[in-house]
Amino acid sequence: MVDLIKHIAEALVDHSEEVKVAEVKGEQSSVIELKVAKDDVGKIIGKQGKTAQAIRTILSAASAKLHKKIVLEIID
Repeated sequence: MVDLIKHIAEALVDHSEEVKVAEVKGEQSSVIELKVAKDDVGKIIGKQGKTAQAIRTILSAASAKLHKKIVLEIID
């Protein structure tokens, strides 16, 4: 899942070398933390949060196959 989020984020931003993705695992759920350059935060979130919601939808569909809940956090 981390590779999936990293690949999507790198395609969206201008400074792909500054994309950092970390996963905090729990028993029933995990949190994926996405950190990008300050200039690129708006590109990840998108207008009215639509890009971020689309990424979360993809993540939700992929995590359903693993029977786990995975949450995406975008860190400034």
